[in-house]
Amino acid sequence: MKTAFSKFALMVLAYLIPTMILGMVWHFVWFSELYDKLGIYNRKDPIIPLGFTSMFFQGVIIAYLYPYYAQHEHSIRRSLGFSLIMGFFLFTVSTLANAAKIEVSSMSDWLLVQSLFTLIQFTVVGLLIGLVLKQK
Repeated sequence: MKTAFSKFALMVLAYLIPTMILGMVWHFVWFSELYDKLGIYNRKDPIIPLGFTSMFFQGVIIAYLYPYYAQHEHSIRRSLGFSLIMGFFLFTVSTLANAAKIEVSSMSDWLLVQSLFTLIQFTVVGLLIGLVLKQK
């Protein structure tokens, strides 16, 4: 049986691990040329520990809030819905707000690539949180 702390820690990891892996591969490998062309991420040497710290705190917040969202019912569908809500919230902060403040060479490319990233990221996270909390 999972303790409350172990469930919490597993939910944090359910966010942190796929977000870190997908984020690094997506931004630094698959779409690095596009991001260079867009001019959006231009730090020559990204500060990985700072990004990791940001993701860690995001995972802690999600793990803290989910039980309130699902206090009457837990299911993979419910965790997926919660994750997509959180993803949309973070999308508005990380993508829409940046689009309003930072000049990108192609707004449509920026919004498309970031929308896909966010959708994939938070779908995976929602499914993993659902699996972590799945009752046996």
